[in-house]
Amino acid sequence: MKRSFVFFICIMMSGLVLFPACSQKASIQNRQQAEAIRELGEAYMAEGNYTMALRELLRAQKINPRDPYLQNSLGLAYMARGRHPSAVEHFQRAVELNPNYSPARNNLGSAYVALGEWDKAIECFEEVKDDLLYATPYYPLSNLGYVYYRKGEYETARRYYNQALEMERNFPRALHGVGLVELATGNTKEAIRRLEKAIEIVPSAAEIHLDLGRAYEQNHEYSKALNTYEKAAAMAGDSRLGDEAEEAINALRSKW
Repeated sequence: MKRSFVFFICIMMSGLVLFPACSQKASIQNRQQAEAIRELGEAYMAEGNYTMALRELLRAQKINPRDPYLQNSLGLAYMARGRHPSAVEHFQRAVELNPNYSPARNNLGSAYVALGEWDKAIECFEEVKDDLLYATPYYPLSNLGYVYYRKGEYETARRYYNQALEMERNFPRALHGVGLVELATGNTKEAIRRLEKAIEIVPSAAEIHLDLGRAYEQNHEYSKALNTYEKAAAMAGDSRLGDEAEEAINALRSKW
């Protein structure tokens, strides 16, 4: 009787060892499965197929909702679809799961920018720029420049854009941004210089062409302005930006 009881206890104890081991193995397999599905979703996203990307990413979330990289990818997919409140939720979740995940925090700031929530965006970008381990601090600095530009605080915007350019002197986003600041503050020739430099780096950027055209027009260089607007329209095609370029062309032709 005593021997049977000891045998029973031994079996129970061995079971206690085995079940956690099995559970741990299953958990690892689930994470690996979720990662594989996430990578498939990210591949669809890289191709611009956001519908399929979301389908796969949401499938991965059902398996492992605690993956911060998955939450960040979901945020990016929703951003691409214009569903900014949903993007905010997922970027927030990514940061909650990994408070040191600066790319997700930067993306959260960008989502707040899309919603016009400037102060929340500033808070995010300020945290990212102070992260000494963040590889590209000129991104959050440029983002801060953009937010302050939109708020009409041009001196602060100029300061952040110039800080970005001190780190990466050919960063087109900062060159474009500081060009807009100079244009808004009446420094038209400096705006032209900065925007021309940005176009040298990214010659296919329709938005920069459009803003350079506006700078030329403000400087009374109408032939250059018209030519630059036409380039912007051709690059932008059938889009909101293309419509803006066509409007600028028609407005300039009517007065020149």
